[in-house]
Amino acid sequence: MARAGRTGEAVFRVYAWSAPTLSLGRNQRAKGDYDVDAARARGIGIVRRPTGGRALLHDHEVTYSVTMPCASADEADAAYSFINEVLLGGLQAMGVPARRATETQSIPPGLRPCFDAPSEHEIVIGARKLVGSAQWRRGGALLQHGSILVRDDQAVIASLMKSPITPPAAATLADALGREPAVAEVAGHLRTALNKQVSDVRAFDDEQVATDAATLKSSYADDTWTWRR
Repeated sequence: MARAGRTGEAVFRVYAWSAPTLSLGRNQRAKGDYDVDAARARGIGIVRRPTGGRALLHDHEVTYSVTMPCASADEADAAYSFINEVLLGGLQAMGVPARRATETQSIPPGLRPCFDAPSEHEIVIGARKLVGSAQWRRGGALLQHGSILVRDDQAVIASLMKSPITPPAAATLADALGREPAVAEVAGHLRTALNKQVSDVRAFDDEQVATDAATLKSSYADDTWTWRR
């Protein structure tokens, strides 16, 4: 986001996590509701992201993120639609029957996991959510990131809660394709889809991004942030 504000350029990233990690939404209630010792025993880290929404597990999935300049709510809405076009283009090219959800659901932050139910315009297969996305706008820049499930392991979240719930099944790439695609395969299709939308797509190397990350790391690693509510 800082780079987008400095340069006016957008960056689309596709990546995987180095260890299973529970990601809490920015304003989600979580303090006292999760068994931290149980998560630690299973090698699951816990973080709170800057974007809103509800808890999701990053493990058997592909994460994407987009940062770009953004000056207004209307531009943020347009960005959401554009990013969905790229995601749908890449997924459909893989043979995944993905579409936008048309059902309107207002789902406030809470203890139900992210993949519990789709909101309007989120990407689904049938009636089940395949991609969970969240967006945040600040200082003339936007961050949107999300999780594309390869395998449905989101029930792990319920097992870490002190008052367990039973989440419904989510859609997955494995179910749609009959196999589990590698991150590189998904990334390749997304890049092709992005190239169809944007003519000037290139890799970048910006040392300042690493400096920005180092500056922010201590804040986001602090338990007072993770368990602030």
